[in-house]
Amino acid sequence: MASKKKKSVEDPNSRVVCRNRKARFEYEILDEIDCGIQLYGSEVKSIRNNKVVIEDAYARVDGSEVWLINSDIAEYPQATLFNHERRRKRKLLLHRREIRKFAEAGEQQSLTMVPLQFFIARGFIKVKLGLCRGRKMHDKRENLKKQDHRREMDAELKRR
Repeated sequence: MASKKKKSVEDPNSRVVCRNRKARFEYEILDEIDCGIQLYGSEVKSIRNNKVVIEDAYARVDGSEVWLINSDIAEYPQATLFNHERRRKRKLLLHRREIRKFAEAGEQQSLTMVPLQFFIARGFIKVKLGLCRGRKMHDKRENLKKQDHRREMDAELKRR
């Protein structure tokens, strides 16, 4: 009996809104976790319109809560009276055990929690948070050399 293969139908409401490309260069990413974020309605509208910047953002554990700090979500022009502050602290929604795991690893090894991307999954706005270690300048140069070498190899293979 032939088995039917399910087609991977991508949800039209699922998409990546914003990526932190700078984080991949500046940090070595050790672990990643998806978490929810507590937002106002005008913030949700702005994020859906791709009006968010997370280049300078980071997350911090405060007691038993995780906060996203320094992320910039533009004001929504139609929400005149009920608009939000652009750079306010936003609470990230994680389970206690996930917070403990991330917080312990971050404190013991002096790691940083950096948002890697904002994305929409099943209609909810989520944040991919990475546990990162900062790279030194020589590590960044070495990484760039590897990328250049890989590009040259790919170009040579295409020519042949």
